[in-house]
Amino acid sequence: MSRIVVFGAGGRAGRRAVAEAASRGHEVTAVVRDVQRHADLGGANVTVVAGDVADAASVAAVADGHDAAVQAAYQGGLEANEFLPKAARALLEGLGRAGVGRLVLVGIGTQLEVSPGVRMHDTPDFPEEYRALSLSHVAELEVLRAARTDLDWLVIVPPPVVLDDEAGPTGRYRIGGESAIEAESFSYADLAVALIDEIENPKHHRALVAIG
Repeated sequence: MSRIVVFGAGGRAGRRAVAEAASRGHEVTAVVRDVQRHADLGGANVTVVAGDVADAASVAAVADGHDAAVQAAYQGGLEANEFLPKAARALLEGLGRAGVGRLVLVGIGTQLEVSPGVRMHDTPDFPEEYRALSLSHVAELEVLRAARTDLDWLVIVPPPVVLDDEAGPTGRYRIGGESAIEAESFSYADLAVALIDEIENPKHHRALVAIG
């Protein structure tokens, strides 16, 4: 089994990734800002630690000795357009120092193309209040693509629907390219399945892939 470090483990995607990895017998380090607030994450195969995904030294420290990483952290508000690319740079440097070989990141459905060359956040009437976070994901991808690194990264993007936080995993999903896959619903649980599948059996490399 692998040792997997999950950044943003206190969020909905992160929690599901921790649970999915631990259920498969992997040793999981769940990284959060405040351990006391997320003590419930701990359990069999899971250690909860404090860390900062946007700080390379912190990333290197918590990722030391791990085989793979999941990036599920995000930040809203005025800093949204800066956080994810900053975190990507910190992950590239920190995971490199720690010798981690695989990084799987959670994208956002609105960054996907809905027609050739047109992302959802560029369509007419797209809500402006959601655009900054979507653009931050695009900037994150640009940082990854521009990096000269040995790190094998992959951005997995669920469909642009409100993800179900209650449904359990079905283990069934489709995977494609950078265009949105039509789906009436999708769950955080199946997103987590896709994330851990790509750690256990990497099939896509240094790319953005849509699932649905």
